[in-house]
Amino acid sequence: KTFTRIKIVWRHFNSRTARITTSSCHVSSGSSLLQGQHRPGTVVWSRDVSSNSSSPKPPDTSLFVPVSLKADASADGGVGIELTQPLDKNELLKVLNRFYKRKEMQKLAADSGLDARLFHQAFISFRKYILEMTSLPADLHIILNDICCGAGHIDDIYPYFMRHAKQIFPMLDCMDDLRKISDLRVPANWYPEARAIQRKVIFHAGPTNSGKTYHAIQRYLAAKSGVYCGPLKLLAHEIFEKSNDGVPCDLVTGEERTFVDPEGRAAGHVACTIEMCSVTTPYEVAVIDEIQMIRDPSRGWAWTRALLGLADVHHWRGGGGETVIDVHNYQRLTPFSILDHAVESLDNLRPGDCIVCFSKNDIYSISRQIEARGQECAVIYGSLPPGTKLSQAKKFNDPDDPCKILVATDAIGMGLNLSIKRIIFNSLVKPNVNEKGEKQMETISTSQALQIAGRAGRFSSKFKEGEVTTMHRDDLPVLKEILSHSVDPIETAGLHPTAEQIEMFAYHLPDATLSNLVDIFVSLSQVDGLYFVCNIDDFKFLADMIQHIPLNLRSRYVFCTAPINKKQPFVCTSFLKFARQFSRDEPLTFDWVCRHISWPLAPPKNIKDLVHLEAVHDVLDLYLWLSYRFMDMFPDTASIREIQRELDDIIQQGVRNITRLIRASDPTVTDPLQAQSNRHSQTGRGTGSTKFLTGSRGQRGQRASGQMMDSSLASRLVRDGLLTPDLLQQLQREWSKDQKQDNSSQRALDLEHQSNNKGKRKKKKK
Repeated sequence: KTFTRIKIVWRHFNSRTARITTSSCHVSSGSSLLQGQHRPGTVVWSRDVSSNSSSPKPPDTSLFVPVSLKADASADGGVGIELTQPLDKNELLKVLNRFYKRKEMQKLAADSGLDARLFHQAFISFRKYILEMTSLPADLHIILNDICCGAGHIDDIYPYFMRHAKQIFPMLDCMDDLRKISDLRVPANWYPEARAIQRKVIFHAGPTNSGKTYHAIQRYLAAKSGVYCGPLKLLAHEIFEKSNDGVPCDLVTGEERTFVDPEGRAAGHVACTIEMCSVTTPYEVAVIDEIQMIRDPSRGWAWTRALLGLADVHHWRGGGGETVIDVHNYQRLTPFSILDHAVESLDNLRPGDCIVCFSKNDIYSISRQIEARGQECAVIYGSLPPGTKLSQAKKFNDPDDPCKILVATDAIGMGLNLSIKRIIFNSLVKPNVNEKGEKQMETISTSQALQIAGRAGRFSSKFKEGEVTTMHRDDLPVLKEILSHSVDPIETAGLHPTAEQIEMFAYHLPDATLSNLVDIFVSLSQVDGLYFVCNIDDFKFLADMIQHIPLNLRSRYVFCTAPINKKQPFVCTSFLKFARQFSRDEPLTFDWVCRHISWPLAPPKNIKDLVHLEAVHDVLDLYLWLSYRFMDMFPDTASIREIQRELDDIIQQGVRNITRLIRASDPTVTDPLQAQSNRHSQTGRGTGSTKFLTGSRGQRGQRASGQMMDSSLASRLVRDGLLTPDLLQQLQREWSKDQKQDNSSQRALDLEHQSNNKGKRKKKKK
């Protein structure tokens, strides 16, 4: 790739002066993180300040939930009736319906923030209020009486209608304030400490395994003070351990605080997960790892906060290929090549191979098939505890261990040093969440493919050259096409509503739920072209789950930011129980937690047990995470951490025996097919069913074909909806029947053969 020497103009603003600092850097031709005017030799990061004066977008009024009004008697008592006369309900209904149909009233209401939907809801509530109240305010009663008697105009109802509408939709009266609170167009101004100093930003750009992290960390260790911000606990732990070889360094993650000083004094250096970095502590050097995640739909806000808020010298480290601004360029230390052939069969695996899958079902299936061939394999996927991941990585890396194959998800893309010779993509499609929060299956991006492929042939491993290919022949040209593209530039950064902003919303909308407050905030939020609001579905999911539990707003907000896996029912149930116990002001003690998780726990007997143990580990993580936000209510962190370590050992034991667990979990699907394949490979006889399974693979050998068409095909057909479990059982019964018929026929032939032989022997004797 070619690079152009340019300058970046950084604009930093504070309350008193506007200051411009300039630093030299490189930018990959044709791409830029910061969108601005493009002319030879210059890129300017500018903000369209005129957008502040643009007309705000209309709110999503479907989020406006009407407030229930108390049916209190009017303070005026029956004054209206005494001054006039009782109102005729039938006449009132006619008057109100005429008011509703008047286009002039609808337009006037729209100018005050009531669109057609809100106008209709407000009118229904207003009509119910008038018809059901035994005593109306005197002024309203008199106006309605005048209109019914022909002495007033129907439009005179409008002020009273709007007064009622603002009571049930209180946001109408404070819309300007709500818009100001949710104005996210200049997030740099949220960090006045950083704006008040002149900062230097260094960008380390290059492909994976090019030394970006090494050089950034060397600068970090040489400084008097520094902070490392990483995307994973594993990475923070790694830097923490490396630093403490010579430089005192603390560790801060969501679930852990480790101070090297025995008395708990903070060290000059700290390694932390990106969400936990302090933007109020000054550092000489900060390393922001995996900066490309600033555009992540869910977590991008944490990188934006670190980038804008840390008051220090920044070292960005981008992963997955050259993408944006570049100050220090790096080339890959070891080459990797894309092979011209797919693996096609698990029989063709070699030591140092890593098969990358995007679902745990595929992990289970492939690992069993590998071990059925007499080979050991290590297994790594995202929901495993960090200790188990490290244990499996060590097993795979150990040259004296018989385990030479790794089966993993894209969890290997960050945070693990692995000795991989060849990356094999089992699939190129994975589930993703788009910016709208919708889940969909998508082909992996170039950045994702590079991040994974770059794990082959690492500089520190015994394989100095890496190889990349696919399991299936049809996927190989697709992979080559993906890797031939340049990485998309990072054009936007994520933002997220803060607790303070939500509290200000709640002040204006005291009756709204937390989920509704966040929805309205996002609906009204304004961002410029450099930013987007991160997905809040997980936050809302937790907010709705604990809405019925009495908690103050700040505590409720903290609970809803807890990083839990909402796909795990046991984790969600535990979250609910934690919140309920907390709301009663009853501390969550070690004994209480042990009763809840049924500690002690036995080693897993099948995959279902293993998944449950992983969920329990997540529950203990949740306890530790909450303990650092509410120390008095979650007091037994040391004991919880101790049993979590024990649980990690139990899970490691289960993962080491994962093939046995898989076999114990689903014998009905896998064993009959495997047995059938083995029988046909031994006898060399194939029935029609076997021919259907082997397809047109030709004469490559019954043994290889039989082994390939084992449990993975059955699971895949069932998973893809091409074969139902009932049909699978029917096929198994038919195969069993065919086998019995084959055996009967064989016995009959054997008996006939024996009878013929006896007859021949008798004739010879004669």
